[in-house]
Order: sequence, then C-alpha cells, then structure tokens
Amino acid sequence: MTKLQTRLAIMLAACACLAGAAQAQDSSLPAYQPQRLARPASAPYLLRDGSIYIVGDDALDEVIAKLDGLFAKTHPGFKFTTLMKGSSTAIGGLTAGVSALGPMGRAGWPDDLAAFKETYGYEPTDIHIGYDSFTHPGHKNPPALYVNAANPLAGLSVEDAARLFTSGMAKGDLSHWDQLGLGGKWNKRLIHLYGLRDDGGFATSIRETMMGKHPFSPRYETFERPQDVIAAVSQDPYGIALMGFFNAEEAPGVKLVPLASGGGGSFAAPSYEAVKAGRYPFASYLRIYVNRRPGSPLDPFVKEYLRMVLSREGQAIIAAGRDTEQGFVPLELPALRAELAKLD
Repeated sequence: MTKLQTRLAIMLAACACLAGAAQAQDSSLPAYQPQRLARPASAPYLLRDGSIYIVGDDALDEVIAKLDGLFAKTHPGFKFTTLMKGSSTAIGGLTAGVSALGPMGRAGWPDDLAAFKETYGYEPTDIHIGYDSFTHPGHKNPPALYVNAANPLAGLSVEDAARLFTSGMAKGDLSHWDQLGLGGKWNKRLIHLYGLRDDGGFATSIRETMMGKHPFSPRYETFERPQDVIAAVSQDPYGIALMGFFNAEEAPGVKLVPLASGGGGSFAAPSYEAVKAGRYPFASYLRIYVNRRPGSPLDPFVKEYLRMVLSREGQAIIAAGRDTEQGFVPLELPALRAELAKLD
C-alpha cells in the first residue's frame, strides 16, 4: 500500500466514526473508494479563491458541511464555500451556473424547474441521496393525507388517493365514503376534499408526480395556510386533507392515513423503517439536482462527489441526521444502486 493509499484509508476510517452504529447497520452498502480527480480549473461554479460553490437547502446545511469535509479529506486540495438558504435557492443557483450542486429536502416544484428548462432546454438530473423526515414526536411528518380523528379509514392506495383528489383517472372519480368501504354514518356521505392551493408549489407538485397530472376535483377546497387545512378536517368528520410537511401533533383532531403504492399492497405510515424500506409512497427524498445535458457525461467533480454521497460513508452522514430537527433517513441498497446507475 502506498503512502497516499494509507493516508486515505486512515481518513476514511476517521470519517466512518461520524455515524457509529448507524454505519454498522448499513455495512452492506459499498464503501467509498476515492478516485483520482484533478481540481477543476475553469468551471463556472469555482469562486476566485478556487473553492467550489454550493447553493442549497438550509435543512441540509450540516449534512453538506460533513460531506464537503469528507470529500476534502479524501481529495486533498479541494475546498468548498456554501450558501444554504432554502430549497427555492438550490435550483436557482444551478440555473445561474454558479452552483456545482443543488441539494434539496423536497422535489423541485414546477416553477423551480421551469426556469432551468427555459435556460437549458432540459430538466436538471435528480439524484436521490436519502429521505427527508419520518413520523417522530415533536417533528414534522412528510407529505401525507389526514382525516378526522373519528374517521375509521384504515388506509388508501396512491391510485385511490388520485381518484379522490383529481378528476379524469381511468377507473373514474371517487366521491363518497362508501366507495372506500366505510359504513355507518359515513355511508353515502360525500367526501369533502381540503388542501393547499394549486399554485405551482406543493399541491401542484404532488398532483403532477403522484396523481397523473390530472386536474384537482372541483370539490377540492383550498386554503393558503396549512393550519387552516388541518383545522377544516379536524372539524369535519367527512373531510380528508392533502398536506405537505406538517406536525400533526399540533392538531389532535386529525389522524394520518397510511398509504400503499399499489392496490394490493399493505398500507404503511411514514415510520422510520417504512420510509427507509421505500414502503411509504409519499416519502420526500433528499436529493441533489445537477446540470447534465442528456446524452453527455456528468461533470467529473460532480460525479465523484455523488459517488461519495451514495457510498457507505456518505450514507452514514445521512443516517447520523436521524435525530435532528428534520429527521433524515438513508437509502437501502436497492435504492442506492438505482441512484448510482444514474451517474453513468
């Protein structure tokens, strides 16, 4: 083993301590094998001092700082400057060409992506690096459906959720609670739909990504504030709400609806285990958007950085964020392999 290889091995061993037991649980993930990489000389994301500039979501500030530290340790001479101000800035920095990466804790909303596509003629490449949030006391849940606490609904498939909230699905719209198997006072009662405005933000994004891009039902009643959406359902036993990140503990009159990806699948609430296993279909990915022209290879630095994030050591950094305010969840091996395949 050369002196350089020995030094890299020592550095990686030290970085592995960041997650302790979390890393041990994910020993099946591929270890990071740093590749020789020349420092970029003229990339638009380089600052005058030679540092690589990254603009992104402030929720990922600590994670990106640790990932940058790992990369700098395994690639001496590389240095970074970050501006972590929110998800809305991540794709903006990528669009302007000043940011090497666009780390975000949610999917890019249509308005975010439209400006990038208008500039480059294609959409940014979306690399999933983990999950953002799971149900844990005192923290926000990931996107979910909520019903009144008295509602006996056991769960919904994603297809049925789309048939509820939008119009035009092939199997027809769902409009009454008995269509979902509810009896008693729910029998033959109309389902009241609540949610946020279809204004290019969360509601538009989930309608386009999870509900076949169909328009919302004419019965979909909207509010500007998440608190008002939840308040409406807490007061309406026949209501159901489509919500983004929200701490349901602040609204004791509602309960989260478990979901299933397919019609025959088992329902899952967004527990840590279900999110990590990919069984909760509304789970929100942690992701890094990158600028990659279709048919062209990734920027060498960007590819190497993403390889590191999708390694055992990179995922250990994600896993170490489990007990933070956000509550991060790493990828399991099948999902990680799928993301690595996107890099080629």
